Amino acid sequence: MKIALVMEWSTCEKNEIVFNTLKKVAEANGHTVVNYGQFNAEDHRQTYNQNAVLIAAILNSGAADFVITGCGTGEGAMMACNAMPGVCCGLVVDPADSYLYTQVNGGNCMSLPYAKGWGWGAEVNLEYVFEKLFVKEFGGGYPAHAAASEQRNAALLNKLKAAASRDFTEILKSEDGDIQEMIREAFAGGRLEQFKKDCKCDKILAAVEQALA
Repeated sequence: MKIALVMEWSTCEKNEIVFNTLKKVAEANGHTVVNYGQFNAEDHRQTYNQNAVLIAAILNSGAADFVITGCGTGEGAMMACNAMPGVCCGLVVDPADSYLYTQVNGGNCMSLPYAKGWGWGAEVNLEYVFEKLFVKEFGGGYPAHAAASEQRNAALLNKLKAAASRDFTEILKSEDGDIQEMIREAFAGGRLEQFKKDCKCDKILAAVEQALA
């Protein structure tokens, strides 16, 4: 599995520790990690809104299989991600959340709080959260007797989201000035170059480049 880390400006000073912790745990389980930043807040300020656009591009294009994101509380990032097509994001605070989210909901994106509750021992909790992410294959269900029902509900949720959502490339064609600005900001700071390396969908890559032209 390929995992992308996408953080915002307000917590970018924690990017290195989050990336290194995630990389350590992921690689020990045979997965790879790519870091999309944000690395610093000097040149631009990407929030969870811009990140949601980038995350939708990453997941819908196959650039990564799973995304770790977040914000100060994790709530805004979760809400913004879930507003996008093809993104099913859960809020994760502790290791039990991580395990239950992957087993019961089987989504493709996880939002973490990087300010609220980030105190003594936060890096320990973070490592345990990532460890529980890889314990079992996603969507196995918990408890076992409820697995079939949970798997059906997760599949139905994906169908409902697909039916309720626009195609991602249509969002990239928006003529709304605020949306256009968010798209430009979403791929700033070297993110476009990284996305080009990872993207597996020519249609989405072309739509992104057209939106940025």
